[in-house]
Amino acid sequence: MSLFNFRSDLLSLKLQRVAAINSSLTIMLLVAVTRLLHRTPLRHQHTLLIHPFLFQAFHRTPSMHPITLPHHHFSSTFDFRNPCPVDLIHFTSQNNTNSQLGSARIVKSARKGKSLGSESEKLRMLDECGIEGNEGLVCEGIWGVRDDWELALLVFRWGEGRGWSGGKALGLVVWVLGSHGKFTVAWGLIRGSYAGSRIAMLVMIERYAAASYPQKAIKTFELMENIRASPDHNAFYTLLSALCQNGNVEEAEEFMLNNKKLFPLETDGFNIILYGWSSVMNIEHEAKRVWRDMARCCIMPNADSYTLMISCLSRVRKLFDSLKLYDEMKRKGWVPGIEVYNSLICVLANENCLDQALNTLKKIKELGLRPDATTYNSLIGPLCKAGKFKEARELLTAMVEYDIALTIDTYKAFLETANVENSLEVLNQMKMASLGPDRDSFILLFDKFFRLRQPENALRMWVEMEIYGVERDSAHYTTLIKGLVNCGCLLKAREMHSEMTSKPILQDPKLRRLIEERPRGGLLHRAQCMNTDRIPVLRRQHFIKGSTNRGGKKENHHSNRRSLSGRYNSENPFSRIP
Repeated sequence: MSLFNFRSDLLSLKLQRVAAINSSLTIMLLVAVTRLLHRTPLRHQHTLLIHPFLFQAFHRTPSMHPITLPHHHFSSTFDFRNPCPVDLIHFTSQNNTNSQLGSARIVKSARKGKSLGSESEKLRMLDECGIEGNEGLVCEGIWGVRDDWELALLVFRWGEGRGWSGGKALGLVVWVLGSHGKFTVAWGLIRGSYAGSRIAMLVMIERYAAASYPQKAIKTFELMENIRASPDHNAFYTLLSALCQNGNVEEAEEFMLNNKKLFPLETDGFNIILYGWSSVMNIEHEAKRVWRDMARCCIMPNADSYTLMISCLSRVRKLFDSLKLYDEMKRKGWVPGIEVYNSLICVLANENCLDQALNTLKKIKELGLRPDATTYNSLIGPLCKAGKFKEARELLTAMVEYDIALTIDTYKAFLETANVENSLEVLNQMKMASLGPDRDSFILLFDKFFRLRQPENALRMWVEMEIYGVERDSAHYTTLIKGLVNCGCLLKAREMHSEMTSKPILQDPKLRRLIEERPRGGLLHRAQCMNTDRIPVLRRQHFIKGSTNRGGKKENHHSNRRSLSGRYNSENPFSRIP
């Protein structure tokens, strides 16, 4: 009996050892497969052991049930939208009155001493301002003279002599020098007493990328190790983000893949590349390719990944894909932010799903999110195009009530559908709000009135450009001349072309051939451009006595005339704003 028990125990022990060996082999096999996948090139067509849920936003084939993650908000460790390591926003919004007065005295003394001969005399002029400050005050002084790199360097030297110029001041003065293309002077600072300054090297990387020198930015990154400023993931992402932000997305992606052994592929890195293709370059198929590459590299997307992809799809009006990716984002446990809902509202409104877009706005408020100007602008434009001016005015009123600042896009949405009198009023409101009108506003008006076969109103807007101080460039002349020719106003088109050729602006050789050919259109359109000399008078009267519409009927504009009380008719989008 004891022998039987001994044999049983021995057999049980052997079985346990076999199970342990099998378990070890299984773990080793999984580790080997994982390492093999990480070594696989990005564009290799290897689909073994790939998570199928990463593809289901763009493929309608059935897949396994996705893994459900706990609900949480994502906060990226790196701001890929702002690669500059210097906090420039801090210098543009100063609220400390004493600090502003001190920096103003520094700027005044620096500009006053610019005409002096030697640098010692200029520094003495700054000493005479009698300011006791710190590094923050030096930074504000550098920011105040950022338009002159020599003065910025002088203020930095002055602070350096007093022991006030540290890493922040160095980073800011290097940013100013790089913005003016004085990279040699900046390198002189870095190689001197500030060898190994990490922030200065990161600023040089960002400024090289902004100046369209991607290879110099990469070499600066590689140089960091030689000057005791070893690059880490933050420096690596700064380089990738700076390259993508300035259109060098292909170089950034290639550099990321070539250095994946030193800097393993992670979600943040792919998000930077995805941001470059989707938001900077706005190339949909490249963004989708990066999304698939993330799956091939077993990189799981996070909230930023979904936000960027949904935004890209909404801009190209892919309603189905946007909604499908939004549903997938929620299933994975990521909580959509205001940017995601803005993208959904944009694509819904542009695809004539206005009721669903308005319901999405209500859902945003129910979720406790605060709609911004982008939210309302995405709705106001399509509502105006659909002729729903009442709903558009209600949204405009809501923006004012919720203290949401109107943007130039808000005004342009009403410009696209307003008649000539209301267009003048919108332009006036833009001027009062210090939001234009800009050059694009008048190109928008030219296109609109020529599309409506109203060349006389387009010529009125031409006069308004001079009144609002908008400089006429080649695009304005080209748009106006082509519109006049298409409407049959050949004499006026030739007059505008003659004026264009007499100015030192970019000429379009196709315009001469266009005005020499016989234009389309009858005498009716030609007659509309006969009395263009009276346009300034009409501008001062602020109304048109009558115009001919497409059907040949006379349209009475007396109802659009401004009343004594200063109010406009119901078509004016700004008439009901409190």
